[in-house]
Amino acid sequence: MLKEVAALHQTASLVRIPPSQDVPVSDRVRRVIDTPPMRRLASISQLGMVSLVYPGATHSRLEHSLGVYHNAIRLLARFSGDGSFTSIVSTEMAEAFVLAALVHDIGHWPFCHPIEDMRLGNLGEHESRIADSLSQGELAGCIERDWACSAQDVIGLLDGSCGDEDSGAKDSGAKDSGDGGQRFLASCLSGPIDVDKLDYLQRDSLHAGVPYGRNFDAGRLISSMCVNPQTSRLAIGEKGRTAAEMMVFARYVMFSEVYWHHAVRSATAMLQRSVFLLHNRIDLESTLRMVDSDWIEMLRRAAQGSVAEPMVEGLFGPRRRLYKRMAEFNVIDGAAVHQSLSRRPYWWLVACAERIAANVSRRTGVAVHAADILIDAPPVKLEVDINMDVVARGGTIRTLGEVSPVASALAEAQFDNQVKRVRVFVRDDLREPLRNHLTVEEWSDELIKAGESVEQELV
Repeated sequence: MLKEVAALHQTASLVRIPPSQDVPVSDRVRRVIDTPPMRRLASISQLGMVSLVYPGATHSRLEHSLGVYHNAIRLLARFSGDGSFTSIVSTEMAEAFVLAALVHDIGHWPFCHPIEDMRLGNLGEHESRIADSLSQGELAGCIERDWACSAQDVIGLLDGSCGDEDSGAKDSGAKDSGDGGQRFLASCLSGPIDVDKLDYLQRDSLHAGVPYGRNFDAGRLISSMCVNPQTSRLAIGEKGRTAAEMMVFARYVMFSEVYWHHAVRSATAMLQRSVFLLHNRIDLESTLRMVDSDWIEMLRRAAQGSVAEPMVEGLFGPRRRLYKRMAEFNVIDGAAVHQSLSRRPYWWLVACAERIAANVSRRTGVAVHAADILIDAPPVKLEVDINMDVVARGGTIRTLGEVSPVASALAEAQFDNQVKRVRVFVRDDLREPLRNHLTVEEWSDELIKAGESVEQELV
């Protein structure tokens, strides 16, 4: 496989992606890119609702996938002469790693992240749908014909099963699931620092037109990567510590200023409530193979004549109309509210919002209907841990949080609690009338009382 990496860098076939990035592509990689599951990613937005706030953020998941694949072959090139790597990673594993990086997003569907957070029905998560595309159809044929690995080898790296020593062996012809090489490569695909984050932070920042996600040295990080001798997972050497600190901080700021920007979260809350109200009119399972344009058209049709129509049209109609922020709470300002509403099931938040709408309407005399108030809160699923093992020159291994004040502050305070706030949004024409009646403190009281009311009904 290491010869294959060298050949990729020397090939005359290049695909150009922003920013001025030449991605080397061999014939067999191109055959994968040209399969329907990969081509579909060209019509699925990487950032969804973010483009309503940052108009340039319209790049596709295909572009991102090519960037992750490029990082994967850069990483393999970095380790080509590292004995601790070559002694545990076979050709089959390395091929599975390259392929996994390329196809890691094929289970995505339009706006899947916020909809998955709602946990409606049996949709599961997008990662669980990758196996179907890899095991049948044209993509499965490409793997069988062109690659030394099996589809199950790729799936094992993507679902993390090969990184779990207690999960048992997979029926794939590979070594058992505790194998150090598989565990290492899985951590390169999903971990505190991985080939996915190395791409999306910089690419999302570029297209959003902000500097926050580009202020770290990806090349320095890759050159400092090493195999943790204790865990056989990805670690970094001391020389990469500053670059790792900058990446941790870049991720924090990107979540704060882009992914969880208040207007982005307003749009996300509107999308989620619309889907919640309409899910009995929509066969969500049938939408999993759609592209953005078809999915949006489907949602607009389903919303016609319903209470969700104004929200759906505010997102996807001829005129943008987003709900406005009335109050927000984090672990510093509003800890009681944040603790009460964070990581609650979506239906629970809807029940709270409906109670608040009724209470506020009675209290103020302003007509507030059930769908006029939206609550956005940190979802059940936490972000991946930001800590990374750092291997010192003498062989001492400590976490990034232990050697870095910046990483320590974020790790100890829990990343999610710092950047993901509890927010209350109201229909745009209601903000000013309600501002004249309710203070932030009174919104806090309403949220806590509504939560207590929902809990009492569950007893």
